[in-house]
Amino acid sequence: MLNTFKFRIMNTRVFLIVIAFAAGLFFTSCEKDDDVAPKPIINNLELGIGNSHVAYIGADLHIEAEIVAEGKIDKITVEIHQEEGSTDEIVVGYDEFAGLKNTTFHKHVDIPATTVAGTYHCHITVTDMDGNSTTVEEEVSIEAMVDDKAPVITISSSPENGKNFANGETISISGSITDNISLAGLVVALVYETDNIADTDVSGITNTKAIVMLHTHDFEDPDETDFSAIIKVGAVNDNNMTPVAIQGDNAWKSGNYYILVKSKDAMGNWAFSNHYPIVINL
Repeated sequence: MLNTFKFRIMNTRVFLIVIAFAAGLFFTSCEKDDDVAPKPIINNLELGIGNSHVAYIGADLHIEAEIVAEGKIDKITVEIHQEEGSTDEIVVGYDEFAGLKNTTFHKHVDIPATTVAGTYHCHITVTDMDGNSTTVEEEVSIEAMVDDKAPVITISSSPENGKNFANGETISISGSITDNISLAGLVVALVYETDNIADTDVSGITNTKAIVMLHTHDFEDPDETDFSAIIKVGAVNDNNMTPVAIQGDNAWKSGNYYILVKSKDAMGNWAFSNHYPIVINL
């Protein structure tokens, strides 16, 4: 009888140990699951000017999306191809967003002059640093277009030639832009004269020396738009599509500046305004 009692106690202890061990594994597993970041999220994907899902041979495809990656972005890949078996394929990878948890992905993917017109599949893939990836796919029509006419820029309001601006005062310029087929981009920039930046090199890219007053690729009417660009002297951030700090190469300083307006169409033909000189005294 005593031996039976001892045996039951031992069995109970073994059972409790097994239960405790299993519970430990369960909670450890849960903790590990909790540590795994969710897959990246791709929102508000826009393909083509005005989300037209159209690109032109010899030009580029405008792509924009909001990306959230709790596991931090490792790389972003764009793949454009036709149905299986086709040799026409465009693949571009971007690693400059690595380490970010969220970003506005905005790129222009070149469409080679040798590309065959037709319907293509565009895949956008975001891979995070945990190895998780998310892909979205949409159709894009790649078409042939002949266009050698640049947009026309008309300025309706600008500062007086050589006008002085002090810290806290607002600089503004406005006008309209038209194109014979389709607008694709607009940049209004404040350029420091002695930086000697060629008009062709002034852009909405965040590492430019110029201060961006306006940068957009969105047009309600594809062949014409009105614009108004303003910025306050001494502003902390510029007016880029994703505002960036005005510091370093493009930090505010006293001296001679000029305002430049430039615009391109869907075929990449650029138009440039005159220079509108001003003086900044901080």
